Amino acid sequence: MKTRAFLFFAVAAGLLIASAPLFAHHGASAYDSKKLTTLKGTVTDFQFMNPHSEIFFEVKNADGKVDKWSAEAASMVTMSRLGWTKTLFKPGDQITVVGNCARNGSHTMRLSKVVLANGKEYGVQRGEDYADQ
Repeated sequence: MKTRAFLFFAVAAGLLIASAPLFAHHGASAYDSKKLTTLKGTVTDFQFMNPHSEIFFEVKNADGKVDKWSAEAASMVTMSRLGWTKTLFKPGDQITVVGNCARNGSHTMRLSKVVLANGKEYGVQRGEDYADQ
């Protein structure tokens, strides 16, 4: 009986340890959540997938050089519920991107919304965005 109880607790502890990265995955601490940044750019790629959809785009900086950016959105399932599709953005599309930039200074952001050239807006809503409300 002691062996069975030990085995049960060993398996439970193993599962708990293995699942810890799954909970940590959804944190947004890598991004500056206190500041929204708006960038205008040109789409180079759109990955409509799990676990996160991503828009890749180029932005001309103040020196006239082109910076490559990426904006991380929620999962494909979440985004499709908000009206997004895999054909929503095509290379060459002009967009305005609003989101929280990475704290480490890389050209990465956590997407809040995208505005198309025609003015149509597509927002991003995540469950953790409402945790503080």
